[in-house]
Amino acid sequence: MMEETGIQHIEKKIISQDKASEIGREFREHSKTLVFTNGCFDLLHPGHVDLLIRSRMSGDALMVGLNTDAGIKRLKGPSRPVLDERARSLMIAALEVVDWVVLFDTDTPYELIEAVKPMVLIKGGDYTPDKVVGKDIVESHGGRVEIVKFNIEVSTSEIISKLGRTE
Repeated sequence: MMEETGIQHIEKKIISQDKASEIGREFREHSKTLVFTNGCFDLLHPGHVDLLIRSRMSGDALMVGLNTDAGIKRLKGPSRPVLDERARSLMIAALEVVDWVVLFDTDTPYELIEAVKPMVLIKGGDYTPDKVVGKDIVESHGGRVEIVKFNIEVSTSEIISKLGRTE
């Protein structure tokens, strides 16, 4: 029998939206706390890692919604992302604190959040609760939104700028 490679192990954590919805339903049925956060996570940096670690501490498992390449181009411009969705998915999935990664191609994760119905929705400190997409969904079934203040101030845009690349 062939041994599974590290990448094959990590790829199992990258799931479809249908599987994400199924996991959300199972967590609700078993009264477990599924935490959800989302983002581009282009050029993974310590600020991202801190957010993901602190997100995972808010429940029993962490699901990360990841913008597709096309979605990032719409949001950030034609020179982004720096790393493609496969690379970004693998890096996020490789983190021990992340249980699942699911790609979404819409401009916001609203439909994905509606499908998953997590109990905790987390965003970084640059958000205010009233600006969090999906807040209404999560709160409608007794969940909560948490804003995680940044402990590490790092910006992907600043990293790109240091590399001499314009956005």
